[in-house]
Amino acid sequence: MNKDEIEQSSAPLIEHLAELRTRLIWSVLAFVIAMVACFTVAEPILEFLFQPIADILLERGEDPRLIFTAPQEKFFTLIRVSVVVGFGLAFPVIAHQMWRFVAPGLYRTEKNAFLPFLVASPLLFLAGASFAHFVVTPLAMRFFIGFSDVIPALATIIAGTDAGIAPDTNTDLQTVFLGSVKESLDLELKFIFAFGITFQLPVLLTLMGKAGLVSAEGLGNVRKYAMVGILVLAALVTPPDVITQLILFVVVYGLYEVSIQLVKLVERKRERELREDGLWDDDDDAAAEDHRE
Repeated sequence: MNKDEIEQSSAPLIEHLAELRTRLIWSVLAFVIAMVACFTVAEPILEFLFQPIADILLERGEDPRLIFTAPQEKFFTLIRVSVVVGFGLAFPVIAHQMWRFVAPGLYRTEKNAFLPFLVASPLLFLAGASFAHFVVTPLAMRFFIGFSDVIPALATIIAGTDAGIAPDTNTDLQTVFLGSVKESLDLELKFIFAFGITFQLPVLLTLMGKAGLVSAEGLGNVRKYAMVGILVLAALVTPPDVITQLILFVVVYGLYEVSIQLVKLVERKRERELREDGLWDDDDDAAAEDHRE
């Protein structure tokens, strides 16, 4: 390869790197602007995130306040909230910049295939985050905060029974919930990210169906194993409360069934395209009929 050929082959690479740098700059700039904007309203955002805890404390007749145990804890908590929420606000811009970089190298069919998932993914994550905040977090906080009353009450009853006297609740050691800002935010964000990622199940399985890695028939055949896996997931990410676990199971299993239907649509579309191209034979038709049955 001579010098001219080397220069010609390196030119497109340099252009791609320059394009990537431009897209990254715009993405970082959008993130920084969104983060700074969120920091100006970080306190109301934090109050919104902690509202489930405040409601439960009010139900219990307790002071709906959280504490911070280090001078810098509140400041870095607000920074963390600004980073997380700022990234969420800037994600449409970041996704658009990445799409502008990748799209020129894709065929039209590939663009049509991936663009709906690029739109659906953040919407499903938002749905999962909302479910975590408005449903799972209140249930979990009610269990965890209320659990502090269960053990002392049982211990008091047992002690009074053994002594043959009625327990004097006025002299018993009392435990009070003084929630840490940092620890409470950590738990809230864990729920949000866990359910936001869980709600990506239809996107993941549909993409795998497009790639031919899974089929609607295969997903249906392993339905019972999926149910066991979802039950295990519900036991791991929720408090040991049957109602909370049941809610999570119903929601995630519903997403699994929706994913099967989406994969079926993908398979029917692929079959229709193959028929139009004359690449679908009688054996494939019989196999497809068996899958539907």
